[in-house]
Amino acid sequence: MADTTAASLDATRANYVALTRQRRLYGGIMLLVFVLLMASGFGIANDRNAGGFLPGLPQMFDFPAEVIAEAWTKRANLPGHIAKALPALIETLNIAAIATISGALGAILLSMLATQGLAPWPRLIPVFRRIMDLMRAIPEIVIALVLIFVLGGGPVPAAIAIGFHTVGALGKLFSEVNENADLKPLEGLSSVGATWGQRMMLGLVPQVAPNWFSYALLRFEINIRASAILGFVGAGGIGYELKNAISWGQGKFDEAAAVFILLFLTIVVFDQMSSYIRNHLTYGSVKGARK
Repeated sequence: MADTTAASLDATRANYVALTRQRRLYGGIMLLVFVLLMASGFGIANDRNAGGFLPGLPQMFDFPAEVIAEAWTKRANLPGHIAKALPALIETLNIAAIATISGALGAILLSMLATQGLAPWPRLIPVFRRIMDLMRAIPEIVIALVLIFVLGGGPVPAAIAIGFHTVGALGKLFSEVNENADLKPLEGLSSVGATWGQRMMLGLVPQVAPNWFSYALLRFEINIRASAILGFVGAGGIGYELKNAISWGQGKFDEAAAVFILLFLTIVVFDQMSSYIRNHLTYGSVKGARK
């Protein structure tokens, strides 16, 4: 009996060692492929770059140094520039908020239609999943450029572009949350004749709403940065003001620095606020239950 147990342990140990070696081999191969792709991609990018990446490395910090030096020289003007940029910041926050809210609503619907056990049409689950993949795969800036060509510059193309991408990104996260929901309340509601919408609202939403809200807050932070970036292509907001200040060059670097400071402080404030709310949603109920 002891010999049989020892042989079984030896076989298990040998199998584990073999699997570990195989995993390390595959990991090493993937790392090697990644390094080769990075090296070849860097070579192609460096050849196509106007001045070459390596020769330009010593000048990498010249522009930030010029901005900081001019901003320090004109530091008395920074409060006025920050106050001047506040309306553009509010526009950026409005773009991010509208895109997040509309994107979250679309993501909720698509996530329900793409989750096994919740979807009213199970055969269409792969279709709705591919729709979310497509919406998530197209970058916001590509959508914004197309919409700017059609609608003209302004905050509307930015809000639509970011909202479109948000549906795909949040839809994926929401569907993963939905998959961990308990289906027993939905089955009970179904047994008493509840409609699909009633089952979702009364049986699913109370379970997953905190996680949905947490992911939506995280996406709101991302959308603030995205709306600022889209301003560089004429989509309005504080990014547009930053682009104008940088385009003027020396003499306007103090305005660019003021916009940088305002954008940095905004992102930090909203990051801390959303982190606090997410931690409260995630751990607050647990602490309350323990007490």
